[in-house]
Amino acid sequence: MYENILLAYDGTRECRFALREGAYIASHCNAKVHLLSVMPLSLGVSVGEGFNAGTILENDIEQYRKVLDEGLERIRGLGLDAEGHLVSGDPTEQIVRAAHEHAADLVVLGHVVRRGLARWWRSSVGSTLLDELGCSILIAIRRPVEADKTAG
Repeated sequence: MYENILLAYDGTRECRFALREGAYIASHCNAKVHLLSVMPLSLGVSVGEGFNAGTILENDIEQYRKVLDEGLERIRGLGLDAEGHLVSGDPTEQIVRAAHEHAADLVVLGHVVRRGLARWWRSSVGSTLLDELGCSILIAIRRPVEADKTAG
């Protein structure tokens, strides 16, 4: 079934749920797991506002390293091991690059449900990945308890 699974992880509740789902699949398939944390580049804004870019970058790297380490700890807590990868850039581009680099046959993502204008204004990482990846994609959605009750 799956041999190489790429888990995109940013520490959010949705990504924690996706990590758990991906870990269960990896365990069942005895797949190799790669955990990817992408540090978006926001340096241009920081420099433009007169902040010390070097300090901000160091703080960002430290923050994202902690997120990655926390994800690796969660995976180990589920009885698996994984390689952790911290990269910077556009999340969609970095997920595609990592999936190709690690020969992923499954990419697992968390999804935040957005409504109204928030949904309309944001581009869809999922649909872009559908166009760019040649492997399966699992988009794990964890809805609030109230939504689950109405679903029946």
